[in-house]
Amino acid sequence: MTTLLHIDASARSDRSLSRKLSRAFVEAWVERDHRTQVIVRDVGLNPPPFVTQDWIAAAFTPEEHMTAEKRAELRLSDQLIDEIERADVIVMGTPMYNYGMPAALKSWFDKVIRIGKTFTFDLDRGDYPLEPVLGGKKLVVLSSRGEFGFGPGGVREKMNHLDTHIQTCAHYLGVNETHVIAIDYQEFGDARHEASIADAFDAVPVLARQLIEARQTRFSLV
Repeated sequence: MTTLLHIDASARSDRSLSRKLSRAFVEAWVERDHRTQVIVRDVGLNPPPFVTQDWIAAAFTPEEHMTAEKRAELRLSDQLIDEIERADVIVMGTPMYNYGMPAALKSWFDKVIRIGKTFTFDLDRGDYPLEPVLGGKKLVVLSSRGEFGFGPGGVREKMNHLDTHIQTCAHYLGVNETHVIAIDYQEFGDARHEASIADAFDAVPVLARQLIEARQTRFSLV
């Protein structure tokens, strides 16, 4: 059985293209693999609170010194990390806000990238002391953007701090394979935008099928 963690980060609800795209991907996956379990986490409509001084203190407190108050500070973080641990594939629907990720999604990452839980820190490893605890997870990013040219070789490639930030952070969640499908030209609202929407929704079932078939092949060889 495959478990998908379906995350949406848009502040919009029904008008959100990234939500429609991520929902289409999950539906395409479940249609092909009826035994799939889906965990839903909507950080756009229910954003995790920002990191505070008390939260940081609790996260760096050794287990033997934990108090009830510190455990309470970390309760949501523990829940979010548990969802990641259970997931085989993370499906992330997110818009690009000001060339980066929404604050709600950044807050989610801040809650799940946690020392001793999703990564270890050891200075004996030299200049790269951080190492993920988890591994073998796939990430699918379904995004929408107001402008265009954010892909490799595009005119705004260097301004794309959404995909690069997500991939950098996702490494510490055990992600070793990332796929991106994006809708562009949203602010233009012209024929190019309509074509971008059509291309993205056409690509969704193709990617879902490819990932399912790859998983089935891998498990058949075990």
